[in-house]
Amino acid sequence: MKIIHTHHPDSFRSLDTATLRRDFLLEGLFAPGVIETRYWEVDRTVIGGAVPLGTPLKLETATELKAVYFCERRELGVVNLGGPGKVTADGQVLALGKCDFAYVSRGTKEVLFSSDDPAAPAIFYLLSYPAHTAHPTRKVALADATPTVIGTPETCNRRSIHKMIHAGGGPTCQLVMGFTTFAPGSIWNTLPPHTHERRSEVYLYFDVPANQAVVHFLGQPQETRHLIVRDKEAALSPGWSIHMGAGTAAYGFVWGMGGENLDYADMDPAPLATLA
Repeated sequence: MKIIHTHHPDSFRSLDTATLRRDFLLEGLFAPGVIETRYWEVDRTVIGGAVPLGTPLKLETATELKAVYFCERRELGVVNLGGPGKVTADGQVLALGKCDFAYVSRGTKEVLFSSDDPAAPAIFYLLSYPAHTAHPTRKVALADATPTVIGTPETCNRRSIHKMIHAGGGPTCQLVMGFTTFAPGSIWNTLPPHTHERRSEVYLYFDVPANQAVVHFLGQPQETRHLIVRDKEAALSPGWSIHMGAGTAAYGFVWGMGGENLDYADMDPAPLATLA
């Protein structure tokens, strides 16, 4: 499991593009027939991708976790971004279509991922944090979610926020997770930008068309930088960093957070007029 180390905000100022991409952008998460994982030391986050083909994939522990099994001390969030598939957690089968989520409890010994059709495989995105207690494993279906629509066409940020795993929808320890989609002609996400010192965040961009990209902004409000992000790549956002982006075409992104506060609205605003 590759370990991603964090940076002090002061050292962030001197990073070149290659170092920014190495330490704040996750590429190659989704390889056919395998599970890929990364360990980010901020909030001890594990990010991964699973693309099962003809044979189910088992989520194994890693030497770096010092755990008998992956979820021994962790909770796990999963979203399917591909064809129909299943997450099986200690024998409990959760059938997930596109943009359906699953919450997998701490203490789950076996987690399996499978595709209904290997020719159109499921694409599972995984996000995990340490958990202090166990909450029930469950499916969180897109059909049962009520999106919050915010933004305006005039500012090109009319968007629908789908809160899927959050305290208001079912018990969770650290994990808060959902996704955002956009109205036609809108490209800007997360406006106004903000930070939240009490938790970190990971953005996974999806449905970015071939030969298109998202410009993802990060850094302290008065010391911003950017990443060019393509389909199914993830941007890492420590608590001191803003996170916002604009696409060259329609796209979506999965957001996931972990830390000491489950309140979705716990944000420290960074108004556009203050950015540099």
